[in-house]
Amino acid sequence: MNRRSVLSEVLRLVLSVATVAVMAMPSAYAETEQRTVHDMTGAAVAVPVAPRRIADLWFAHNEVLAMLGAADRIVVTVDRPQQQPWLFYLVPELAKARHVSPGGIDPESLLADRVDLAFVSSGLTQASGLRQASLPVLDMTFQDVGGLLRSLTLTADALNDPIARERAARYRRELDEELARIEKIIGNVSEDRKPRVLHLTSIAPLQVDGAHTIVDQWIHSAGGRNAAASVSGVKRPVTAEQIAAWDPDIIIVQGGVALPGHDANGDVPTGWDSFRAVKSGHVFANPVGMFPWDRYGTEFLLQVRWAAGVLHPDLFASSDLKDAMKRFYHDYISRDLSDADLDRMLSGRGPV
Repeated sequence: MNRRSVLSEVLRLVLSVATVAVMAMPSAYAETEQRTVHDMTGAAVAVPVAPRRIADLWFAHNEVLAMLGAADRIVVTVDRPQQQPWLFYLVPELAKARHVSPGGIDPESLLADRVDLAFVSSGLTQASGLRQASLPVLDMTFQDVGGLLRSLTLTADALNDPIARERAARYRRELDEELARIEKIIGNVSEDRKPRVLHLTSIAPLQVDGAHTIVDQWIHSAGGRNAAASVSGVKRPVTAEQIAAWDPDIIIVQGGVALPGHDANGDVPTGWDSFRAVKSGHVFANPVGMFPWDRYGTEFLLQVRWAAGVLHPDLFASSDLKDAMKRFYHDYISRDLSDADLDRMLSGRGPV
């Protein structure tokens, strides 16, 4: 065997040993002392007493860690500035995290990043490979408001940090108070006077959010009726004829989705101009913050107040919403937003 062959063989052996060592040492980067916590599936998972290097592999969950004061612990994320510009604007620590795609996560790379805790959503990430590499994995998936609060509490428990626990408890208290406040104001509004609201997640193709969703919950909490209550689940395909049959009073388009006539071509979908909501000028773009307010983030606290103002503008002052926004981002993210920032966020635009 010549000298070059010997060197190649030595290099191959070194790389093989290194790979085996990395796969065998997941706990070497974790805290020696561990504790057992539970995720949203009820699974008991041993995690470090004080996790410091986190992989957050669910788009909606990164803002949860941010509001619990743990953004500086995220070393791997599935979020990008292009996808969530407000998140990276308000939480610049995230720019230091390595970006990965949820469908192609390599356990070895997480071990090399010395990740000691990973948060996932079961619908996006194949967590089995991460668990086989002995990485602590917590599934935080939720579909409704009750799940949001439970996921928040379980995340704070996993962080095992007094700031996280205090913020999670405060958020739960504030959300309960806000829902009760809105319910009291709209309590005298009869059912037949509550507007029929259609929430669109996509314009082309047409997709709506139906019953048994967190969207359905904020529509009802804000004093409305879900026009798509006859379908169940999120992002359900529909036709323009079906929307015309529902004839909603108000159409709300998911944050970040261009309103008809506002896209690059200025096109309006066929039949759109016949809808009652369009003819009356009651088509609204949902605000976008660290995550789209209308979906699975903690900005649900602001979403329900915004929606109540859209559905019942005579009962809710817009200035109250801006005050609530300033308090939310100051208290939970430690950032003070300008009025210009608030206006851009409310119109579904990103930061300057």
